[in-house]
Amino acid sequence: MSQAQGEIYDLGYQHYDGPRGGRFQAVWSLWINGFRTILGLGRGARAKILPVLMSLVVIAPSAVFLVMSAIVPIAQPASHAEFYEAISLLLLLFSAIIAPELLIPDRRNGVTTLYLVRPLTSFDYVLARWSAFLGVVLVLTLIAQVLVLIANLLLAEMPWDYLQENWLDIPRFVLAGVVITVFVTTIPLAVAAFTERRAYAAAFVIAAFVITTPMSALLSMEWCQWSTTYTVRNGEVSEGDSVEECGRITGDYAKWFTLLDVGRAPMHLINLMFDDAEDFDLVDDGVDAEDEAAALVTELPLAVPIAWYAFLVLGPGCLLLWRYRSMKI
Repeated sequence: MSQAQGEIYDLGYQHYDGPRGGRFQAVWSLWINGFRTILGLGRGARAKILPVLMSLVVIAPSAVFLVMSAIVPIAQPASHAEFYEAISLLLLLFSAIIAPELLIPDRRNGVTTLYLVRPLTSFDYVLARWSAFLGVVLVLTLIAQVLVLIANLLLAEMPWDYLQENWLDIPRFVLAGVVITVFVTTIPLAVAAFTERRAYAAAFVIAAFVITTPMSALLSMEWCQWSTTYTVRNGEVSEGDSVEECGRITGDYAKWFTLLDVGRAPMHLINLMFDDAEDFDLVDDGVDAEDEAAALVTELPLAVPIAWYAFLVLGPGCLLLWRYRSMKI
């Protein structure tokens, strides 16, 4: 019968003599980790496919417009608000899919309890994850808008004169980028804080935006009917003038029901920044649903769409912070 043998090595104990970064360094390291997680850095090629693909899709409309403006003469420069309209849905999809990667694996693997110790607090953790995601989405958004600005300069006969006349578009599209990125960053992260499955979090966010769009359109839909007057003289019926009567299903409340389209909440503010909503003519048959909704929102007091946007951002933001502050370490 063989006897088990073992060896014990006395390696000694040494104190850590390296630098101690403290709370700020811990937050910064967590921010870098979040940045790498979003882009799939440090992982296999499959982890990088989706972030790279979504990034290219967000920038693609502006890049195509830039190439076309350099090759083919276009009638007039494009509006920055129109390109925000084009990529808003893409940003929502990007955020809904990527955001759960920042929070759910940490909780499922028990890493969160290791993070939430001194000097790192729950607020620090949420701030680091949220700001890392915000930074990536904001950079993608502003790159797209810078490409639009370059394309507009190429289309202008006198680029310097165009820039002098429209230089306010630069702070406007930067502020608009902050508005839309804060929106698409906060809500998906808040949803991801309350589920352990990444697919469930992404599906819930996408469904919330998809379902509210037709609901809002239905409640604010316009109806029209023709009324014709007839007169009877000497037993003969003669047709009079025809008048078209139009209205909305919910009457004067239609402009309020337009706000139910959650995904368009940042676009209402962006249109007001660029004053694009004032150009919408509801009488024109060519007006699409987005333009009609934007025009209806302009009938509301300015404070209403601002307050609605703040509620949709601050509400989920507070829930996200509360969720991690209530976690037991």
